[in-house]
Amino acid sequence: MTGRVFDIQRFSVHDGPGIRTTVFLKGCPLNCAWCHNPEGIRAGPELSFDREKCLACGECVRACPMAAHSLQTDGKGLAHVLDRGRCEVRGECVSVCCSDSLEIVGRSLSVEEVMREVMADRVFYRQAGGGLTISGGEPLMQAEFTAALLVAAKKEGLHCCVETSGFGGWEALCRMLPLTDLFLFDWKVTEPVEHERHTGQSNTIIARNLRELYARGARIRLQCPLIPGINDNEGHYEGIEALLESMPNLDGISILPYHPLGTAKLERLGRPPAFAASTTSAIRQSARFLAGRLARRGFRVVGTEGDRQEGGQRRAEDGVPRREGIKSDF
Repeated sequence: MTGRVFDIQRFSVHDGPGIRTTVFLKGCPLNCAWCHNPEGIRAGPELSFDREKCLACGECVRACPMAAHSLQTDGKGLAHVLDRGRCEVRGECVSVCCSDSLEIVGRSLSVEEVMREVMADRVFYRQAGGGLTISGGEPLMQAEFTAALLVAAKKEGLHCCVETSGFGGWEALCRMLPLTDLFLFDWKVTEPVEHERHTGQSNTIIARNLRELYARGARIRLQCPLIPGINDNEGHYEGIEALLESMPNLDGISILPYHPLGTAKLERLGRPPAFAASTTSAIRQSARFLAGRLARRGFRVVGTEGDRQEGGQRRAEDGVPRREGIKSDF
Protein backbone atom coordinates (compact mmCIF):
# COMPACT_ATOMS: atom_id res chain seq x y z
CA MET A 1 0.00 0.00 0.00
CA THR A 2 1.21 3.51 -0.80
CA GLY A 3 0.30 6.98 0.39
CA ARG A 4 1.12 10.55 -0.57
CA VAL A 5 3.67 12.01 1.86
CA PHE A 6 5.02 15.56 1.75
CA ASP A 7 7.50 15.39 4.61
CA ILE A 8 9.03 13.08 7.16
CA GLN A 9 10.37 14.96 10.17
CA ARG A 10 12.85 13.09 12.32
CA PHE A 11 13.82 14.07 15.86
CA SER A 12 10.59 15.98 16.33
CA VAL A 13 9.95 17.08 19.91
CA HIS A 14 6.67 19.01 19.58
CA ASP A 15 4.41 16.35 18.08
CA GLY A 16 3.61 14.31 21.16
CA PRO A 17 5.63 12.88 24.04
CA GLY A 18 9.34 12.18 23.72
CA ILE A 19 11.45 12.20 20.57
CA ARG A 20 9.35 11.32 17.54
CA THR A 21 9.29 10.94 13.80
CA THR A 22 6.37 12.79 12.25
CA VAL A 23 4.98 11.71 8.90
CA PHE A 24 3.05 14.41 7.07
CA LEU A 25 0.39 13.16 4.66
CA LYS A 26 -0.93 15.22 1.78
CA GLY A 27 -4.53 16.29 1.47
CA CYS A 28 -6.85 18.16 3.83
CA PRO A 29 -10.63 18.80 3.68
CA LEU A 30 -10.21 22.16 5.41
CA ASN A 31 -8.79 25.30 3.82
CA CYS A 32 -7.78 27.46 6.75
CA ALA A 33 -6.70 30.95 5.75
CA TRP A 34 -3.85 30.90 8.28
CA CYS A 35 -2.49 27.50 7.24
CA HIS A 36 1.06 26.88 8.44
CA ASN A 37 1.66 24.01 6.02
CA PRO A 38 -0.28 24.92 2.86
CA GLU A 39 1.68 22.33 0.90
CA GLY A 40 -0.37 19.73 2.77
CA ILE A 41 -3.80 20.96 1.68
CA ARG A 42 -4.02 19.72 -1.90
CA ALA A 43 -4.01 15.96 -2.33
CA GLY A 44 -1.81 15.71 -5.41
CA PRO A 45 1.87 16.51 -5.95
CA GLU A 46 2.84 20.16 -6.47
CA LEU A 47 5.89 21.97 -7.81
CA SER A 48 7.52 24.34 -5.33
CA PHE A 49 9.71 27.10 -6.79
CA ASP A 50 11.99 29.14 -4.55
CA ARG A 51 12.82 32.26 -6.53
CA GLU A 52 15.52 33.31 -4.08
CA LYS A 53 17.57 30.18 -4.80
CA CYS A 54 17.20 30.28 -8.59
CA LEU A 55 20.37 30.95 -10.61
CA ALA A 56 18.51 31.45 -13.90
CA CYS A 57 20.82 28.86 -15.46
CA GLY A 58 18.16 27.67 -17.93
CA GLU A 59 18.58 23.93 -17.33
CA CYS A 60 14.91 23.57 -16.41
CA VAL A 61 13.92 25.36 -19.62
CA ARG A 62 15.76 22.78 -21.67
CA ALA A 63 14.52 19.83 -19.61
CA CYS A 64 10.79 20.57 -19.41
CA PRO A 65 8.80 18.86 -22.20
CA MET A 66 5.76 21.02 -21.45
CA ALA A 67 7.61 24.36 -21.93
CA ALA A 68 6.46 25.49 -18.48
CA HIS A 69 9.77 27.23 -17.75
CA SER A 70 11.27 30.23 -19.50
CA LEU A 71 13.89 32.91 -18.94
CA GLN A 72 12.82 36.51 -19.43
CA THR A 73 14.43 39.89 -18.91
CA ASP A 74 12.98 41.79 -15.98
CA GLY A 75 15.14 44.92 -15.95
CA LYS A 76 17.68 43.36 -13.60
CA GLY A 77 18.78 40.66 -15.97
CA LEU A 78 17.45 37.20 -16.74
CA ALA A 79 14.67 35.90 -14.51
CA HIS A 80 13.04 32.51 -14.34
CA VAL A 81 9.31 32.44 -15.14
CA LEU A 82 7.15 29.42 -14.33
CA ASP A 83 3.89 28.93 -16.23
CA ARG A 84 1.95 26.72 -13.83
CA GLY A 85 -0.83 26.33 -16.36
CA ARG A 86 1.55 24.24 -18.47
CA CYS A 87 3.17 22.37 -15.59
CA GLU A 88 2.19 18.71 -15.16
CA VAL A 89 4.55 18.16 -12.19
CA ARG A 90 6.54 15.55 -14.13
CA GLY A 91 9.84 16.28 -12.38
CA GLU A 92 12.33 16.59 -15.22
CA CYS A 93 13.07 20.16 -14.15
CA VAL A 94 13.72 19.11 -10.55
CA SER A 95 16.26 16.49 -11.58
CA VAL A 96 18.43 19.07 -13.40
CA CYS A 97 18.09 21.98 -10.94
CA CYS A 98 21.53 22.56 -9.42
CA SER A 99 20.37 25.15 -6.87
CA ASP A 100 17.50 23.11 -5.38
CA SER A 101 15.07 25.91 -6.15
CA LEU A 102 12.61 23.42 -7.64
CA GLU A 103 11.05 20.64 -5.60
CA ILE A 104 8.14 18.27 -6.00
CA VAL A 105 6.03 18.37 -2.85
CA GLY A 106 4.24 15.09 -2.29
CA ARG A 107 5.72 11.70 -3.09
CA SER A 108 4.13 8.28 -3.25
CA LEU A 109 5.69 6.05 -0.59
CA SER A 110 4.89 2.56 0.59
CA VAL A 111 4.26 1.64 4.21
CA GLU A 112 7.59 -0.19 4.17
CA GLU A 113 9.48 2.85 2.88
CA VAL A 114 7.98 5.11 5.53
CA MET A 115 8.61 2.62 8.32
CA ARG A 116 12.23 2.20 7.24
CA GLU A 117 12.67 5.93 7.85
CA VAL A 118 10.72 5.85 11.10
CA MET A 119 12.66 2.94 12.56
CA ALA A 120 16.03 4.59 11.89
CA ASP A 121 15.58 6.39 15.24
CA ARG A 122 14.20 3.51 17.29
CA VAL A 123 16.98 3.89 19.87
CA PHE A 124 15.78 7.44 20.63
CA TYR A 125 12.18 6.28 21.00
CA ARG A 126 13.21 3.75 23.61
CA GLN A 127 15.35 6.24 25.52
CA ALA A 128 12.92 9.17 25.41
CA GLY A 129 9.55 7.43 25.26
CA GLY A 130 8.81 8.70 21.76
CA GLY A 131 7.48 7.07 18.64
CA LEU A 132 5.51 7.81 15.48
CA THR A 133 3.18 10.76 14.86
CA ILE A 134 1.02 10.86 11.74
CA SER A 135 0.01 14.35 10.73
CA GLY A 136 -0.79 16.28 7.57
CA GLY A 137 -2.66 17.65 5.86
CA GLU A 138 -5.27 15.43 7.41
CA PRO A 139 -4.60 11.73 8.11
CA LEU A 140 -8.31 10.96 7.69
CA MET A 141 -7.96 11.92 4.01
CA GLN A 142 -5.69 8.87 3.63
CA ALA A 143 -7.43 6.71 6.21
CA GLU A 144 -6.38 3.30 4.87
CA PHE A 145 -2.73 4.31 4.57
CA THR A 146 -2.81 5.86 8.05
CA ALA A 147 -4.28 2.69 9.53
CA ALA A 148 -1.67 0.58 7.74
CA LEU A 149 1.13 2.76 9.14
CA LEU A 150 -0.32 2.44 12.63
CA VAL A 151 -0.52 -1.35 12.32
CA ALA A 152 3.11 -1.50 11.17
CA ALA A 153 4.24 0.82 13.98
CA LYS A 154 2.40 -1.20 16.61
CA LYS A 155 4.10 -4.38 15.37
CA GLU A 156 7.37 -2.60 16.21
CA GLY A 157 6.08 -1.63 19.65
CA LEU A 158 5.99 2.11 18.92
CA HIS A 159 3.94 4.74 20.73
CA CYS A 160 1.59 6.24 18.12
CA CYS A 161 -0.02 9.69 17.86
CA VAL A 162 -2.48 10.87 15.24
CA GLU A 163 -2.79 14.61 14.73
CA THR A 164 -6.16 15.44 13.23
CA SER A 165 -8.64 18.19 12.52
CA GLY A 166 -11.34 15.64 13.28
CA PHE A 167 -13.10 16.29 9.98
CA GLY A 168 -13.78 12.92 8.39
CA GLY A 169 -15.80 9.75 8.61
CA TRP A 170 -16.30 8.15 12.00
CA GLU A 171 -15.52 4.72 10.54
CA ALA A 172 -11.96 5.84 9.79
CA LEU A 173 -11.42 7.23 13.28
CA CYS A 174 -12.96 4.14 14.84
CA ARG A 175 -10.48 1.97 12.93
CA MET A 176 -7.58 4.05 14.23
CA LEU A 177 -8.82 4.15 17.83
CA PRO A 178 -7.31 0.88 19.11
CA LEU A 179 -4.02 1.63 17.33
CA THR A 180 -3.56 5.20 18.60
CA ASP A 181 -2.04 6.01 21.98
CA LEU A 182 -2.78 9.75 21.79
CA PHE A 183 -4.95 11.85 19.50
CA LEU A 184 -3.75 15.44 19.02
CA PHE A 185 -7.15 16.90 18.18
CA ASP A 186 -7.54 20.42 16.79
CA TRP A 187 -10.23 22.78 18.03
CA LYS A 188 -10.05 25.88 15.86
CA VAL A 189 -13.22 27.96 16.12
CA THR A 190 -16.10 27.26 18.50
CA GLU A 191 -19.01 28.83 16.61
CA PRO A 192 -20.00 26.56 13.66
CA VAL A 193 -20.82 29.35 11.18
CA GLU A 194 -17.55 31.15 11.92
CA HIS A 195 -15.67 27.87 11.67
CA GLU A 196 -17.08 27.31 8.19
CA ARG A 197 -16.31 30.88 7.21
CA HIS A 198 -12.63 30.56 8.10
CA THR A 199 -11.92 26.90 7.26
CA GLY A 200 -14.44 26.06 4.54
CA GLN A 201 -16.28 23.51 6.70
CA SER A 202 -18.61 23.54 9.70
CA ASN A 203 -17.29 22.02 12.92
CA THR A 204 -20.41 19.90 13.48
CA ILE A 205 -18.74 16.69 12.28
CA ILE A 206 -15.57 17.62 14.19
CA ALA A 207 -17.44 18.08 17.47
CA ARG A 208 -19.36 14.84 16.98
CA ASN A 209 -16.18 12.87 16.29
CA LEU A 210 -14.44 14.43 19.28
CA ARG A 211 -17.23 13.46 21.64
CA GLU A 212 -17.47 9.96 20.22
CA LEU A 213 -13.72 9.41 20.62
CA TYR A 214 -13.93 10.67 24.19
CA ALA A 215 -16.92 8.46 25.00
CA ARG A 216 -14.98 5.41 23.79
CA GLY A 217 -12.06 6.12 26.07
CA ALA A 218 -9.55 7.57 23.62
CA ARG A 219 -6.66 9.54 25.05
CA ILE A 220 -7.06 13.02 23.56
CA ARG A 221 -5.13 16.24 23.81
CA LEU A 222 -6.82 19.35 22.44
CA GLN A 223 -4.75 21.67 20.27
CA CYS A 224 -6.12 25.17 19.95
CA PRO A 225 -4.46 27.47 17.42
CA LEU A 226 -4.94 31.11 18.38
CA ILE A 227 -5.33 33.31 15.30
CA PRO A 228 -5.45 37.13 15.52
CA GLY A 229 -8.78 38.61 14.52
CA ILE A 230 -10.38 35.19 14.07
CA ASN A 231 -10.61 33.29 17.35
CA ASP A 232 -8.78 35.42 19.92
CA ASN A 233 -12.03 36.49 21.54
CA GLU A 234 -14.04 35.85 24.68
CA GLY A 235 -16.67 33.75 22.93
CA HIS A 236 -14.07 31.24 21.77
CA TYR A 237 -12.31 31.24 25.14
CA GLU A 238 -15.60 30.42 26.86
CA GLY A 239 -16.26 27.74 24.26
CA ILE A 240 -12.92 26.09 25.04
CA GLU A 241 -13.68 26.21 28.77
CA ALA A 242 -17.10 24.64 28.23
CA LEU A 243 -15.56 21.90 26.12
CA LEU A 244 -12.94 21.13 28.78
CA GLU A 245 -15.57 21.08 31.52
CA SER A 246 -17.63 18.55 29.54
CA MET A 247 -14.60 16.29 29.05
CA PRO A 248 -12.74 16.27 32.37
CA ASN A 249 -10.59 13.27 31.44
CA LEU A 250 -8.87 14.84 28.43
CA ASP A 251 -5.09 14.46 28.41
CA GLY A 252 -4.74 18.26 28.36
CA ILE A 253 -4.79 21.27 26.08
CA SER A 254 -2.12 23.15 24.11
CA ILE A 255 -2.62 26.78 23.14
CA LEU A 256 -0.75 27.45 19.91
CA PRO A 257 -0.23 31.05 18.76
CA TYR A 258 -0.24 31.98 15.09
CA HIS A 259 3.01 32.38 13.19
CA PRO A 260 3.12 33.43 9.51
CA LEU A 261 5.52 30.73 8.32
CA GLY A 262 3.03 29.57 5.71
CA THR A 263 3.27 32.81 3.72
CA ALA A 264 6.62 32.00 2.08
CA LYS A 265 5.43 28.48 1.32
CA LEU A 266 2.38 29.85 -0.50
CA GLU A 267 4.64 32.03 -2.64
CA ARG A 268 6.78 29.03 -3.57
CA LEU A 269 3.61 27.14 -4.54
CA GLY A 270 2.39 30.03 -6.68
CA ARG A 271 -0.59 30.89 -4.49
CA PRO A 272 -1.49 34.28 -3.04
CA PRO A 273 -1.48 34.63 0.74
CA ALA A 274 -4.98 34.38 2.21
CA PHE A 275 -4.16 35.71 5.67
CA ALA A 276 -1.52 37.92 7.22
CA ALA A 277 -1.03 39.44 10.65
CA SER A 278 1.10 42.54 11.10
CA THR A 279 2.62 41.23 14.31
CA THR A 280 2.76 38.01 16.31
CA SER A 281 3.74 39.48 19.67
CA ALA A 282 0.15 40.34 20.63
CA ILE A 283 -1.17 36.87 19.83
CA ARG A 284 1.63 35.26 21.84
CA GLN A 285 0.58 37.42 24.77
CA SER A 286 -3.04 36.35 24.25
CA ALA A 287 -1.96 32.71 24.20
CA ARG A 288 -0.13 33.09 27.50
CA PHE A 289 -3.17 34.82 28.97
CA LEU A 290 -5.51 32.03 27.87
CA ALA A 291 -3.12 29.29 29.05
CA GLY A 292 -2.89 30.93 32.46
CA ARG A 293 -6.65 31.39 32.66
CA LEU A 294 -7.26 27.73 31.91
CA ALA A 295 -4.58 26.58 34.35
CA ARG A 296 -6.11 28.67 37.14
CA ARG A 297 -9.40 26.90 36.55
CA GLY A 298 -7.67 23.57 37.07
CA PHE A 299 -7.36 22.43 33.48
CA ARG A 300 -4.14 20.73 32.42
CA VAL A 301 -2.32 23.07 30.06
CA VAL A 302 0.58 21.44 28.23
CA GLY A 303 3.31 24.06 28.18
CA THR A 304 3.51 27.25 30.21
CA GLU A 305 4.18 29.89 27.55
CA GLY A 306 1.91 30.71 24.68
CA ASP A 307 4.67 30.43 22.13
CA ARG A 308 6.44 27.31 23.50
CA GLN A 309 4.01 24.40 23.64
CA GLU A 310 4.58 20.69 23.74
CA GLY A 311 2.25 18.61 21.71
CA GLY A 312 2.03 19.36 18.17
CA GLN A 313 3.52 20.29 14.98
CA ARG A 314 1.58 20.82 12.86
CA ARG A 315 -0.84 20.29 10.74
CA ALA A 316 -1.60 21.88 7.57
CA GLU A 317 -4.35 23.91 9.18
CA ASP A 318 -2.47 25.71 11.99
CA GLY A 319 -0.25 28.73 11.58
CA VAL A 320 1.95 27.44 14.38
CA PRO A 321 5.73 26.91 14.32
CA ARG A 322 5.86 23.55 16.04
CA ARG A 323 8.29 21.56 13.95
CA GLU A 324 11.79 21.53 15.31
CA GLY A 325 13.55 18.54 13.91
CA ILE A 326 15.70 17.08 11.17
CA LYS A 327 14.05 17.07 7.78
CA SER A 328 14.44 13.72 6.11
CA ASP A 329 15.49 13.29 2.49
CA PHE A 330 13.20 10.44 1.61
